[in-house]
Amino acid sequence: MADFDARHAVTAAANPFKVTDPEKLPVERYFDEDFFNLEAEAVFGHTWQMACRLETIPEVGDWIEYTILGKSVIVVRTKDGVKAHHNHCRHRGVPIAGGHGNDRGNCAKTGFICPFHGWRWNMEGESTFVYGKHMFNPDLMDQEELKLRPVRCETYGGCAYVNLDEDALSLRDTFGPVLAGLEARGMDNLRAEWWYGTVLPANWKIAMEAFQEGYHVMKTHPQLQQASPDLYNSRYGNDTGGIGPMINPDKSVHDNIAMQFEHLKLLSAGMAGLVHAKEIAIIEKYLDVELPSDPVQAIPMWYGIIQDAITLELRAAGEEVPDLNEVSVKYPLEALQFLFPNTFVLVFFTGMTQYRVRPLTPETCLFEIWSLTNAAPGKEWPVPLEPIILPYDSKDFPQIPQQDYSNIPIQQKGMHSKGFEFMRLSREREGLISNNHRTIDGFIEGQPPEKLARAIAQLGLNFDGPILDLGF
Repeated sequence: MADFDARHAVTAAANPFKVTDPEKLPVERYFDEDFFNLEAEAVFGHTWQMACRLETIPEVGDWIEYTILGKSVIVVRTKDGVKAHHNHCRHRGVPIAGGHGNDRGNCAKTGFICPFHGWRWNMEGESTFVYGKHMFNPDLMDQEELKLRPVRCETYGGCAYVNLDEDALSLRDTFGPVLAGLEARGMDNLRAEWWYGTVLPANWKIAMEAFQEGYHVMKTHPQLQQASPDLYNSRYGNDTGGIGPMINPDKSVHDNIAMQFEHLKLLSAGMAGLVHAKEIAIIEKYLDVELPSDPVQAIPMWYGIIQDAITLELRAAGEEVPDLNEVSVKYPLEALQFLFPNTFVLVFFTGMTQYRVRPLTPETCLFEIWSLTNAAPGKEWPVPLEPIILPYDSKDFPQIPQQDYSNIPIQQKGMHSKGFEFMRLSREREGLISNNHRTIDGFIEGQPPEKLARAIAQLGLNFDGPILDLGF
């Protein structure tokens, strides 16, 4: 305990921009190079990160490289499941793999070959060939010594996650109950329809914070606000808290349903699959069903009807989808789930959208988006093996990311504005931003893994939520 207390004191003192008021975030946290280096090691050296989608490595011997802040990991499907190795030759440190197995061959037959001197390893990480082995001290040629160094790897939700910390808690012990909700909604069965990426001229946290609250919809996504003003105004625009999801009691049931449907269509068009086109086609059949005359009663019933219809019709088409009404009751989720430190999952009906944000420098990051949906057997499509990289201001992105990307770079510039010293956060609706920063501080300070895991679990379900007591 004395050793822990001493380390805690040293690392806490090394954080010059610690969050001391949860409603105020020092702007230096978004551009200071020393702070960036501090959080890079403290956070990304000790957390579970989504390394790849499993459909990109479907066969034994398929592999992919995951990189984060100068670290490189090989994720490979072996006969015994998905494993990961540090990507360096045990001879002189040259990376032995790069990119994707589809570019350089399945390693079940060839293994991994160092391009420098030709040393080889199999997919299990075992040394299989050393050129000129007789020239080396036998102690250096011990098989255990030559093995590729393993990286913690666990699978969940159709993805492989890695953790560079050998002593980290398990994936499930870290993320907590949010995983059960995503699992119940069939995340394991989803496949990527498309995968986009862009380099944003912004700190990785600035990029993420655009998606950690819905307060920005009114101005950033005006088409959504205009289609469903009652939803957003009841949540952000007044003190009443609203009477229900997107319900206007002064309008007829027909008009309320029309408002719901317009909002769903805009979500579908704006995110190209957050609400999938096949779901829109099903919902359109149920715009004139018989319902009570009171919108407060009718609209929840209508959602029950369309969710049942989506479930039954997609199952009849051969898709393995959950019972939407059942999971909505048993596992209620917000529209967005956050998997600390850098992954988001957006949920509506049967499909999902997945984001991953990887820091590159203090003021740049790689932002990736996957559109996920179900495929009936025999109707699968080609798996996207790498992202389509576009300029951040490209008009080829779906509308909603386009709108978000228009704000993120200019917000980063604002961090350098004279007189702007800290972010000012709402205690009620921007709590996830504050909670995320204070969890980062917890990693920098070397808080015990159990405390950090409890904080991470709280963040998972904290979208649009309040500032929390994280326990440190």
